[in-house]
Amino acid sequence: MDDVFRALADPTRRRLLDSLNERNGQNLSDLCQGLDMARQSVTKHLEILEAADLVVTIRRGRERLHYLNAAPIHEIADRWIDQYHRERVRALADLKDALEDNTVQMQSFVYKTYIKTTPEQLWRGLTEPAFTKRYWNTELATDWKPGSPMTWNLRGHTIEDPEQVVVEADPYRKLSYTWHTFTPQLAAEFGWDDELLAKLSAERRSTVTFEIEDLDGQVKLTVIHDDFEPDSTAVTMVSEGWPQVVSNLKTLLETGDVLEGATA
Repeated sequence: MDDVFRALADPTRRRLLDSLNERNGQNLSDLCQGLDMARQSVTKHLEILEAADLVVTIRRGRERLHYLNAAPIHEIADRWIDQYHRERVRALADLKDALEDNTVQMQSFVYKTYIKTTPEQLWRGLTEPAFTKRYWNTELATDWKPGSPMTWNLRGHTIEDPEQVVVEADPYRKLSYTWHTFTPQLAAEFGWDDELLAKLSAERRSTVTFEIEDLDGQVKLTVIHDDFEPDSTAVTMVSEGWPQVVSNLKTLLETGDVLEGATA
């Protein structure tokens, strides 16, 4: 917690977070624009934000792209703030809302958290239907071989499509697959109108990737959901859903509690 508060105490670092909130996935040159300081100074501020897990850096070819990570703010809100009067922490609550307010310019969603478990157990949590149903209300049927099709059973609705496939499966290290098809049955389940369903169905299929890193006693999990179109409707929806899904997974693995599944 101390690293998060120290990182947020500096106005330049808050400006960097604001910039990523407006447009996620920027490189260093993008983030330097509008800041009257050397690239080296901006880099140092970004390193502090990364150390506090408020920013996650993903390499794309030769570029290092920076993404805002709201997980530390969620943890403060969920595990600490509620012990105090809400009025005393209104500024931090407002910041939490700002970090979660992904704009239409966002084309990727990145979320990093730490779970007290093993890579093997986390892998089971991501792949075994008995696990995924408990925290996500979703079962994934596949042999987890790259290129293999996946059948989703999401809240009792079976979703099959040839383009729902496993992209990469490196046990205990990395898992990637294309996202499910948006169907009329899902629209009825979640209360989407015809206009929203048409927007979602017209967008290209996205891809979600889970990167797993063993840290001796806990595991770092990074969720990267990308390949969205510019001005995507789906990216806004998954950016609201993933924090809840990952929080439920974390609690289930750490405590064994059966939680209500999050939305897709």
